[in-house]
Amino acid sequence: MHLASLVDMVESGFEDRVLLVTADDPVTGRQLGQLARRGASTLRGYDAVVYAGENHPLLPVALLAAACAGVPFVPVNYRLEDAQLNGLIARHANALVLADDKTVERIVGSVTAFDEWLAFPGEAPFNDAPLNEDDVAVVLYTSGTTAEPKAALLRHRHLMAYLLGSVEFGSADEDEAMLVAVPPYHIAGIANMLSNLFAGRRLVYLRSFEPQLWLDTVRAERITNAMVVPTMLSRIVDVVNDTALNDTALNDTALNDTAGVPSLRTLSYGGAKVSERVLIEALRLFPDTGFVNAYGLTETASTIAVLGPEDHRAAVESADPGVRRRLSSAGQVLPTVEIEIRDGIIFLRGEQVAGEYATGSVLDSDGWFCTRDSGWVDAGGYLFIDGRDDDTIIRGGENIAPAEIEQVLLAHLAVAEACVVGPPDDEWGQRIVAVVVLRDGASVTADELRDRVRAELRSSKTPEEIVFRSELPHTETGKLLRRIVLQQLEPPFR
Repeated sequence: MHLASLVDMVESGFEDRVLLVTADDPVTGRQLGQLARRGASTLRGYDAVVYAGENHPLLPVALLAAACAGVPFVPVNYRLEDAQLNGLIARHANALVLADDKTVERIVGSVTAFDEWLAFPGEAPFNDAPLNEDDVAVVLYTSGTTAEPKAALLRHRHLMAYLLGSVEFGSADEDEAMLVAVPPYHIAGIANMLSNLFAGRRLVYLRSFEPQLWLDTVRAERITNAMVVPTMLSRIVDVVNDTALNDTALNDTALNDTAGVPSLRTLSYGGAKVSERVLIEALRLFPDTGFVNAYGLTETASTIAVLGPEDHRAAVESADPGVRRRLSSAGQVLPTVEIEIRDGIIFLRGEQVAGEYATGSVLDSDGWFCTRDSGWVDAGGYLFIDGRDDDTIIRGGENIAPAEIEQVLLAHLAVAEACVVGPPDDEWGQRIVAVVVLRDGASVTADELRDRVRAELRSSKTPEEIVFRSELPHTETGKLLRRIVLQQLEPPFR
């Protein structure tokens, strides 16, 4: 199927239902379809639609207009430096470039302000063009945590396979609303847009994330569903705790107060590893909210495994170490996706799995995609992610997963962030060095943290050195930039 079919479905299925919330008038399903078709009429002669900017309440119009016109939608990271941003845009020579008010002046060459484009000047009647589900629907640039960003291609059939395999059309009640805070150039931003429109949920966009604004919006808009990345969740938890401590006496009642968001039914998170300590605290502060961990990749058109609300609560309440450990898992793989673990590396196959870049497909001859994530599956079918395969530290011939050590460090109440890297070592091949950020006002020594790791793991996995920093480098969606951490280490660690 083609994403243009979603326009027809939205128009007919949610004709009078509000789907987009704007500062002015809300947009119904019928109006969204009309806007998308009218927008498509402005795209004749272009090969793509590039968007550079923050979230916008009418962003779905651009994606659906591109689908109706048969050209790719290309959201790019507006937070990049000017040279990098313009470099990505230049890869799409014959594109209509749209930008928000903050970004438009940074772009070299022809660019149109998004709000001006929405006025559709010079509108002409749109005639349906022949559409092919094998055409490229969306181009997303990978985060570049280990190298230069690569252009991942998602075809219409991949995105529709994800929708049809994981969402029931029209399954949302009319009172349901989704708060989108992730940026539009991330696969989660695209997936949230499409899946919630498909379900018939009202979309509320935050132009950019700020934890107090997020909480205020959930309350004001009676948000029922939301998605965050782990860094966002951590900051929300801090704000809720700070508010409870400042507004009430320091007693058990205050510390067990909720986040005050009674409308919020589901809170999903993903995009990076979340601290188990932060997650347990979030579950306490949001006792009536169902938590969902969604694991997926850009190359798989979003989610391929889910840890649902019941799994979260069961893990926290269980005395069985095996069940409790599942709180740090990615959950169970969707029935529409096949999984194989080969030499500790996760391979995936399915209709939604694209595995393709502008340079060509990376699927093997049988259609399997190598995620380059190391992991394993327990007896109950729960998938565990140990980190990127190229993050593995090989010390004295032993493979060591940094994530395992980081999880122990993050369980300490004084530790806000931790990154374990393996700089070269003449004797052992690689050393184990942990770079740690402490919570505000907290104190702990390197020896205390090393003793904790040694007690829970073993001496061969204990960091030789622990370095304290004020912050760690991340991408905007929360992925830790290990290569930058390694580069920033001073000799003899580097």
